[in-house]
Amino acid sequence: MPSVPLSAPQYLFDDVPAPGELREIVPGVQWLRMPLPMALDHINLYLLEDDDGWWLIDTGIALGKTEALWEQVFATGLGDKPVKAVLSTHYHPDHIGMAGWLCERWQVPFYMTQAEYLSGLAFSRMQQEHFSWSSARHLQQAGYSAEQIDHARGRFSGFGDYIKPMPTAYRRLVDGTSLVINGQRWRVVVGRGHCPEHACLYSETLNILISGDQVIPKITSNVSVMGGEPEANPLKDWLASHERFLEILPADALVLPAHNAPFHGLHARLRRLIEHHEEHLLALEEACVAASPTALELLPVLFKRTLDDSQVGLALGECIAHLNYLHQRGQLARELNDKGHYTYRSIDDTLHLRLRRYRSELEDQPILQV
Repeated sequence: MPSVPLSAPQYLFDDVPAPGELREIVPGVQWLRMPLPMALDHINLYLLEDDDGWWLIDTGIALGKTEALWEQVFATGLGDKPVKAVLSTHYHPDHIGMAGWLCERWQVPFYMTQAEYLSGLAFSRMQQEHFSWSSARHLQQAGYSAEQIDHARGRFSGFGDYIKPMPTAYRRLVDGTSLVINGQRWRVVVGRGHCPEHACLYSETLNILISGDQVIPKITSNVSVMGGEPEANPLKDWLASHERFLEILPADALVLPAHNAPFHGLHARLRRLIEHHEEHLLALEEACVAASPTALELLPVLFKRTLDDSQVGLALGECIAHLNYLHQRGQLARELNDKGHYTYRSIDDTLHLRLRRYRSELEDQPILQV
């Protein structure tokens, strides 16, 4: 039998539902997949049944067949109950794309955290004209040439083309508060880093966590610094959120993620996500010992595959998130060179000891036979 790490998720099902097809997780909790027109070709949405209607958790993107698939669900999947509320875990277009249309169609309230709602409004209304001198300077400091900055300016836009107009009002989700749905209390658990104020939902009675993009079993969510807040430290928030989740959520919870499939193994996955970023931090420190590279020059340290134009921006944002984390912790020095590029140099005298200890721990990693 093949061996797998202890962190391997244990999936609830051996297959996944077809687009637009509902699958019961437990009574009152339905799993729905919608297509995405990208390499990550799907998003998981969840429907929670209340005594007088359905809560829709995340909405899909406003492209392709999403609207027709929703109509199919309404015609065949809801029984005799209407939709009563729409909730988005965060502001990315695959999660809020259909929120405005759904709320208008059913005349129902929209639930979201404040930071996510305001971020969605801002990014959905952004136009090419909003590429400013500060946007250009951020890319220059990351290592872009003047020609690369001009190319980025030509591609710059928000995501208004991928979503229906957002609801004009919302009901605020707050960390630690609860929604009572069909007698079950769903606690709002906020995570940060992938976005400002990501709302997860946890039912202690069902021991189910609807995790959105905060915890995904196979892929790691992007943690980026963007030009609008160039000195942000989202990786610090991301790591702190996962450490907190380890403390407040049970290891045996069933996780319903926004991508891949429902799984058990929450604590193991959280630890693996933390380790993944610790590995990247060490690799970047090591790459900055003998040289003083820019963020752009450091992309191959984190990403071994060739990146196309559509991927470089997110990859650069992720790289800068790691560099900001290390710089603000005092482990990397940062200087501007004569081209206006930030360069980075390791100043941690204990780096070689930490690398040796880390690699020794990897060699001792236990393997589970399955």
